[in-house]
Amino acid sequence: MIYLLDTVTIIRHFAGIPKIGQAAKQALIEIENGNSEAIISVVSLMEIMYLSEKQRIQIPFDKTIRRIQKASNYQLIDLTPEILITASQIRFTELHDRLIIASARYLDIPIISSDKSFQQVDKLTVIWN
Repeated sequence: MIYLLDTVTIIRHFAGIPKIGQAAKQALIEIENGNSEAIISVVSLMEIMYLSEKQRIQIPFDKTIRRIQKASNYQLIDLTPEILITASQIRFTELHDRLIIASARYLDIPIISSDKSFQQVDKLTVIWN
């Protein structure tokens, strides 16, 4: 299975914060064991870089990048014109989340996220509880 991870999921998982839903935890275990794959948007990396610089999260940006680059079961996805076109068709107030949601919708894969408002988005499968 292939999943897109949202920013909060990446932060909690990489920092070892146990506030992760049961279904999300199972998917993350599958990813770590190499039985599934995680896609990470560059938008999430931008958010992690910013939050790390502001010392609002406990995972350093450089270690996050290295961990993703070393693991064969993690892949990065850039913003593309197709993802931006998909984002233009989504009504969501927060731009970063909208772009991450658009990435999952464009790729037609579920997103692992604790954000309850994601569940209101059409054509988006959210994994958490």
